[in-house]
Amino acid sequence: MLLAQGQGERAAFFPANPAPARLAETLVALANAHGGTALIGVSASGKAQGIGEATDAAVRELVQAAGLMASPPLILPPPRIVSLDGKPVAVITVPPGMSHAYNLNGRYLSRSGAGNRLLSAPELTALLLSRDIAGFEARPAPGAALSDLDMGAVDVYVENLRESPDGSWERALLARGSLTEAAGGPVPTYAGILLFGRNPQRFLRNAQITLIRYPGATMGDEFARDDATGTLPTQIRRAEAFLSANMRRGMRISGIERKEVTEYPLAVVREAVVNAVAHRDYSIRGDDARVLMFSDRMEIYSPGRLPGHVTLDNLLTERFSRNEAIVQALSDMGFVERLGYGIDRMVAAMRDAGLPEPIFEETVAGFRVTLRGRGDDLVSADPAPRWANRRVDPRQERALAYLAERGSITNREFRDLIPDLSDETIRRLLADLVDQGLILKVGERKATYYILK
Repeated sequence: MLLAQGQGERAAFFPANPAPARLAETLVALANAHGGTALIGVSASGKAQGIGEATDAAVRELVQAAGLMASPPLILPPPRIVSLDGKPVAVITVPPGMSHAYNLNGRYLSRSGAGNRLLSAPELTALLLSRDIAGFEARPAPGAALSDLDMGAVDVYVENLRESPDGSWERALLARGSLTEAAGGPVPTYAGILLFGRNPQRFLRNAQITLIRYPGATMGDEFARDDATGTLPTQIRRAEAFLSANMRRGMRISGIERKEVTEYPLAVVREAVVNAVAHRDYSIRGDDARVLMFSDRMEIYSPGRLPGHVTLDNLLTERFSRNEAIVQALSDMGFVERLGYGIDRMVAAMRDAGLPEPIFEETVAGFRVTLRGRGDDLVSADPAPRWANRRVDPRQERALAYLAERGSITNREFRDLIPDLSDETIRRLLADLVDQGLILKVGERKATYYILK
């Protein structure tokens, strides 16, 4: 029957002793489609030729080797040896409805007629969603209710949206994946809890950034540490504050001028942190995002390997978002550019600063970016002075004290400190501190905040 039907979307033929890589390509394609059967010992035209002197054990080893080439490993039922037209033929069954989307060296394949082809981006997105890989952020957070959301943060977000459906915050969050409909009404998704939750770590304990600064080039017993918890916007701000505060500053000679520089371009560090937060795999338990600072480099790690069809080879040109709702919300808040996640900008900024390009690596279960800093190229590593010997307004002193305690401050937080200040006065007071070199403005538009310089 199989021989008479010929090769197609659910059947593939191989001669005796096929190359494992060639077999793996077809097994992956069948697994990503509707399953099917691969026959070893059959010509392309459908004539049984047999597997020669290959034993059952040798065929099993071949199929196992091919399956292990896939990512994740493709585990299949043991092959069977049957007689077709009097010749021994190996039958490999790929069950339909596999639970993962499989790739071979970063390539996601499917069957098309009698051949294999790469999945298009829309097809891959649909496959990932159907197999429950890309949809973790869209799941309702178990036990979460609307009361677990910080309505102050929700109100600010919805108010600043370009469009606010009927002025309803519920509709806005439903449209952006932060809420989902349930039997009793809307409930927060994991994305909603991570973006607007009062206590996100109650639902996802490892949804935080571990920040560590070591004094040398290796890990040691002496280090400065902070754990950035709270919502994702809060984590980004706390990480920025920690990294800036623990970054060496000095003077570089450019021509006849002495120019203050930081150990790493702040814009690059910010992009790396935002990407780690926006694109990590939040379904992975027991692992958190982390940034390790050494005397010669900074390593930014996030759980989860590169998503979708993105590989190390096409990282600068391809786009695929594991967390579409989170990326959209962070974009609305001004943290990321929706269509270009900043990798190309990081490379260009490091090059413009005269530093090595970032190193991008996949680990066993995650993704790591390594930045090489200026190191001894800094003429002086003395930190920038604080405000002890400066003349500042008492209102500015309160903002600086808040910064020293919290690490960062926004216009809204400054207004909360001194409610009678107008928006223009807040802007002027903070701009003056920036001009004096006491604080640093980070971000643009709605995502602007300030850290000590």
